[in-house]
Amino acid sequence: MTLADGLNYAETGATRRTPLPEGYHHLHVRVHVGQGPAALETAGAAITGWAMHRASGARVTASSARAEPGTSVEISLGVGPLRFRAPCRVIWTAYGPDRIGFAYGTLTGHPECGEESFLAEAAEDGSVWFSVTAFSRPARWYTRLAGPLVPVAQRMYARRLGAGLRRLVAEADTGGTGGPRWSGSRHPTTG
Repeated sequence: MTLADGLNYAETGATRRTPLPEGYHHLHVRVHVGQGPAALETAGAAITGWAMHRASGARVTASSARAEPGTSVEISLGVGPLRFRAPCRVIWTAYGPDRIGFAYGTLTGHPECGEESFLAEAAEDGSVWFSVTAFSRPARWYTRLAGPLVPVAQRMYARRLGAGLRRLVAEADTGGTGGPRWSGSRHPTTG
């Protein structure tokens, strides 16, 4: 994908590698969300199926039910005339045994320009971690005016996503009953 595809930045796919591009604010947030293969599957499904964003209070409009490269997605926060719309396009996805998630890049009209990835990853000890990695800089007058408040708001939102994902994983694990909904290492709906 290129700037001609509507992206408003040139470093497409850069959240897949380090270091992140210079000239941008960098964000790295990592949150423990669960333990075991079922937690990874639940977290991955919530991330790639937009449930994590919706659980944070964001409105999501996407061209597909699940994140796939090329999917158009608009995340919006706020109310009425104070609603901020953030048009993006999914750049890459990860659907592996130990890593599930995606990254989207900002499109023209987004308040920022850059890229953000959302991943659930299983560590060797079986713990499941949610990570947000992003690089961005202001693209609109109001984000330039907000200056150093924007990175603070981005960090708060990333932590909010992590807390919401942890809650979704815990609810799936207990089925809302206070006890495990399934046993063993296989998730009941995904095999």
